[in-house]
Amino acid sequence: MIFEHISSGGCQSYLLGCEKTRAAIVIDPNLHQIDHYPFLAARHGLHIRYVLDTHTHADHFSAAREMGQKLNAGVVAHRLSPAPYAEFFLDDGEKLKVGDITLQTLHTPGHTRDSMCLVAEGHLFTGDTLLIGGAGRIDLPTGDPDALYDSLFHRVLTLDPALLIHPAHDYKGQGHSTLGDEIATNPRLQNRDRKSFVAMMKGLDLELPAHLTEALRVNIHGGKPLFQLLAEASDRISFVSAEELSQEWGDAVLLDVRERDAFEAGHIPGAVNLPRGQLELQADRRLPDAARRIVVCCGTGEMAILAAATLRELGFVHTAALRDGLKAWQEKDFPLSRS
Repeated sequence: MIFEHISSGGCQSYLLGCEKTRAAIVIDPNLHQIDHYPFLAARHGLHIRYVLDTHTHADHFSAAREMGQKLNAGVVAHRLSPAPYAEFFLDDGEKLKVGDITLQTLHTPGHTRDSMCLVAEGHLFTGDTLLIGGAGRIDLPTGDPDALYDSLFHRVLTLDPALLIHPAHDYKGQGHSTLGDEIATNPRLQNRDRKSFVAMMKGLDLELPAHLTEALRVNIHGGKPLFQLLAEASDRISFVSAEELSQEWGDAVLLDVRERDAFEAGHIPGAVNLPRGQLELQADRRLPDAARRIVVCCGTGEMAILAAATLRELGFVHTAALRDGLKAWQEKDFPLSRS
């Protein structure tokens, strides 16, 4: 079996490939690495046939939907997964064949109700059920400490202790472990009393993931995160620096898309205020000359990117965004007007 471990910060994903058939699967793909997986597969002469999420992730954006679309790969999840874009659903005890590789499914709820682990050729892919030196948190949507206790002590820990552990997250950069090592040293597994385990998991004071709401929205409903929308919009527009705006774009309409109170607190001299939320409704009335050059600005530049892309879609083809917004303008000590 061809095996690649891909790390993206604390998030871990895995590429498995069949040497005979060249079929491959990516487990827990991360949207930030979406271009890296096909590169790795091509380097090994593999074709990605499946992408699989071990559970509904709350701390990173799954690339499963996009990879499924771009690579014509089957999107695999547990039967209880809410993801509308999944095509193949696994349940406890079921097997997934990837060429000559067989992945055996264990339903291991607790971190989430749709959590599953996978066993394949001496490897155990544990998602967030069992981590290296830890276990999946139970304070996120559908988390259940009693279910996690059963999944760990009645399912996972009964497997071959020689299995290599591959979790979906490893924030300490430990890299690899075995089930036997975890049984012996993992502090979450040392007390096998149910009540004590449940109390311990409930008592953990963990910070919530930075993009919790956004990640759940994207991973459950199949939308796009802000960073992806910004990247796609950036590819469709041009940018103007603060220096260029001050020297070369005097004939352009400078459109500030912040809300009115922010605009009145300080704006670039000569700017016109049209809040982003009114852009589609007011653009034709406020910007009657679609052939004129437009520079869109906001506080930090992100909202301007989205607004500039929208204006281009509306036919204002000579629209650009002020790179880094008023922040960059003020860093150059250029003047502001207030009204």
